[in-house]
Amino acid sequence: MTERNQISRSSTPTAGAPGTPMEQGRSELTPEAKAALSHPNKPDTGSLGTPTLGARVDPEQDQTAAADAVRDMFSSIAPRYDLLNHVLSLNVDRYWWWRTARRFRHILRRGDAHVLDLCCGTGDMTLALYRQAGVGGASIVGADFAHPMLCRAVRKSVGLPLQWVEADALQMPFADCRFHLVTSAFGFRNLANYEAGLREIHRVLAADGEVAILDFGEPRGLPGKLYRFYFRRVLPAIGSLISGTRGPYAYLPASVARFPQPQEMLALMKASGFREAAYTPYTFGVAGVYWGRK
Repeated sequence: MTERNQISRSSTPTAGAPGTPMEQGRSELTPEAKAALSHPNKPDTGSLGTPTLGARVDPEQDQTAAADAVRDMFSSIAPRYDLLNHVLSLNVDRYWWWRTARRFRHILRRGDAHVLDLCCGTGDMTLALYRQAGVGGASIVGADFAHPMLCRAVRKSVGLPLQWVEADALQMPFADCRFHLVTSAFGFRNLANYEAGLREIHRVLAADGEVAILDFGEPRGLPGKLYRFYFRRVLPAIGSLISGTRGPYAYLPASVARFPQPQEMLALMKASGFREAAYTPYTFGVAGVYWGRK
């Protein structure tokens, strides 16, 4: 059976609908709503009156071109993405996923809970959530707009009751107030419009729902100097050598530098409707979790 044979297609859920149920015991990839893969241009300023913040592979790109470039870039490195993540992070990424998932066991172990792992890539964070949920725990969906990444997630999760959806984080095909928890590990930073992404997360969260955005930071002091040397010099060289392409690993440090600092990110979360927001650094500030409550 080919990867394409494993993909089932369904229509976009309507407002108030819970989404398309997936057969238990199988991991299937469900591309939903071709229209959700479009990236319409947004206004050049956000609600805080500042220029719209978002990822750019090329500084001259508009939002549409930036989103397309990010999708193409991650699709091109999908075959070696997991290996490179583990090698370049010295396997610390596994600890970050576990620590983040463990924090939300109070939701994950509820049989009536619905959880979304957004920008899920090859599914490592999704699988970390599932391990914390256990048998009879929350229903978990992994969503991403890079098809080759999702194909790898499917292969890694055969036999597990997970649902995989091909969808754009800026226009998700999910009903309002659908999820009790939304996570995103090292993917939110790649959105072409951060504020629009936060508004969409807020929209699909249920009342009192929680969000956790795990991503890289920029530590200070001596650890920060050592980290920046590795992150800006060593990591791009190793990543380019193993992957055979330079673009994604030159983009990575630039995307982290472009990402809002913690206080600015928390302000964006508040402006997007989250009534509570906080930041927890991991590993001397190399990474950290932005948490919010609707």
